[in-house]
Amino acid sequence: MLTPPDLGAKTQRQAEMFQNRLTKRAQYFQKRMKRDRIDAYRVYDRDIPEIPLSVDIYQLTTDAVKETYAVVALFERPYEKDPREEAIWLEAMLKAAETALQLAPQHTILKTRKKQKGRDQYNKSSNPSQPVLGTVGEGDLRFHVNLTDYLDTGLFLDHRPLRQNLIRTCADKRVLNLFGYTGALSVAAAKGGASFVQTVDLSNTYLSWAEKNLQLNGIAPARYGLTRGDVVEFLRLENRKRQAANTSSTTDKRFDVILLDPPTFSNSSMTADVLDINRQWPELVELCLPLLRPNGTLYFSTNSRRLAFDPQKIPSHIGQCTVAIADITPQSLPEDFKAHRIHRCWKIQIQP
Repeated sequence: MLTPPDLGAKTQRQAEMFQNRLTKRAQYFQKRMKRDRIDAYRVYDRDIPEIPLSVDIYQLTTDAVKETYAVVALFERPYEKDPREEAIWLEAMLKAAETALQLAPQHTILKTRKKQKGRDQYNKSSNPSQPVLGTVGEGDLRFHVNLTDYLDTGLFLDHRPLRQNLIRTCADKRVLNLFGYTGALSVAAAKGGASFVQTVDLSNTYLSWAEKNLQLNGIAPARYGLTRGDVVEFLRLENRKRQAANTSSTTDKRFDVILLDPPTFSNSSMTADVLDINRQWPELVELCLPLLRPNGTLYFSTNSRRLAFDPQKIPSHIGQCTVAIADITPQSLPEDFKAHRIHRCWKIQIQP
């Protein structure tokens, strides 16, 4: 199969294992995803511990032509490895992936996932290849993605079930999407019939991307708002405005659904504050709750494995309403991401 003269026996064995596993997983998911009209999904997620890679498939449409790409990500190892050995190992794994998925080398994109610190989430990638841009479908939704320029592609594949849930439950509702990124959740809520969706993010780049995604899905500008700003300050201001206002049933601008999916850590140059979600999550949740209408729902999700969620740190009542909390992580993870529980998600409701 793979016989370069400098390829060690251990690396060759791992490449064969990886190719066999990837072939089976790709065959398994291909039919299911095609049936559900899903163009972007994960086929390998560190299934074999000694091969710490993830592989995502993108059926990318560019200029009306659909082509298959694979984004291969190497997760940071917990130990040092000789750079030359790592390069040889990676080359072998990429060739194995290309063989398993029947892809040309230019359709296989390599990234390295390290623990992000601060501004890394907004930095451009050092990937030297030409930009690979296009759109992908997810049922009735469509999204712009960029496979090369950033560490993430513009679409969090693991939140597919939440997007489908929003389509089913957001008819005639006001929705607030915090840390909105490229607006995929906003698109889902709007396609589900939300009367208004407000997206808040600190990055102009991502807000512009979100607007393009909304337009791509035929959503009228009157049904959405895009707000550039620090989410914590936005929430504090909205709470102050609410406390100062004489709210009536005809002027109630609270939300029926709030989406809170913050980065684990951020010290962006665009704000003086540092966000550490492991420490600040109770404050963020508490700031969201008064902005919900009775029977309103807050979806709080995190990728942090260190976050210690404690219901006792959340108010049990807002006014005369009870706060009900449910861990919905099992339902929020799609089949292609269940192995590593890439995120956790809680549904927090305001019950009269």
